[in-house]
Amino acid sequence: MLYWLAEFSESFIAFNLFRYITVRAGAAFFTALIFGFVFGKPLINLLRRRQGKGQPIREDGPESHLLTKKGTPTMGGLLILSALTFSTLLWARLDNVYVWLVLGVTLGFGAIGFADDYAKVKKANTKGVSGKIRMALGLLIALVAAIIAMYSHPADLQGQLALPVFKTALINLGWFFVPFAMLVIVGSANAVNLTDGLDGLAIMPVMIAAGTLGVIAYAVGRVDFTSYLDVHYVPGTGELLVFTAALAGGGLGFLWYNAPPAAVFMGDTGSLALGGALGAIAVATKHEIVLAIVGGLFVVEALSVIIQVAYFKRTGRRVFLMAPIHHHFEKKGWAEPQIVIRFWIISLVLALIGLATLKIR
Repeated sequence: MLYWLAEFSESFIAFNLFRYITVRAGAAFFTALIFGFVFGKPLINLLRRRQGKGQPIREDGPESHLLTKKGTPTMGGLLILSALTFSTLLWARLDNVYVWLVLGVTLGFGAIGFADDYAKVKKANTKGVSGKIRMALGLLIALVAAIIAMYSHPADLQGQLALPVFKTALINLGWFFVPFAMLVIVGSANAVNLTDGLDGLAIMPVMIAAGTLGVIAYAVGRVDFTSYLDVHYVPGTGELLVFTAALAGGGLGFLWYNAPPAAVFMGDTGSLALGGALGAIAVATKHEIVLAIVGGLFVVEALSVIIQVAYFKRTGRRVFLMAPIHHHFEKKGWAEPQIVIRFWIISLVLALIGLATLKIR
């Protein structure tokens, strides 16, 4: 919104700074961060009063969780989404279709997660909204987003799947691009949701992945950068750097309260929303496959559940001591902070590999 102040730069030259995406991205980061610090504690106190016993803890989960996490309020994702939305609307160009696309997906999946969290707290058990209903609503949001993204892309990229490293290669999916994009968005949302099982485990990898995708969005949205890097030019995506910066700021503000021992959990409100955001950014920038690299940790977490369930149904035995895989390491005796920090390191390495695909020819 403040971008429009640049129109008055002749009267006040400092307003010219608002033309620059990088300046507004920096401002969005600090706005969301301060928002998180200011409203974090009041929101946690409100959630604690309203929820009483806090988030229900799975009885079939790690035994330690029944003692250390009992009574902790959930829906902390509201803090991230509020900071992210406020900061994005304040600093991003509101005439940019990709900003509204990604923000719409984020808030849509956030609403699904909120309904699920609310049902769990109200019923005082881990069964929230039906999985079929959650999936149907997620697919509907992803369908709308995929169609908008497809027709917002340049004509020569519509329905095309871009490949990393092989820069000039395109696979024409035609209308199959829509279900593919839906799979990316819904899959990303649920993968992040599965990862959110330990204090601080999900939020930092989300910020790392979002920051990486923000850099990619900025590069893809600049014709001079795409010419140098030999990647496909998608005009307008550079504005998503403001969104990802706001996400990082809001995420850090939340992490202040989510660091072990957590004062609040993000819940499905946050994890589904942030995962959906990552998928939507990847679709918007034509870097869906790179998301699988940058968000490799989320992919492994999701695959561990799929493998565990499939193998157990087939043989009656388990591959992992417990799934998702972070619980497997808990069962092996790793301390929670040890798992979290090591997974953060893995996420950072994967993000660097994802960025490297921009330069590899």
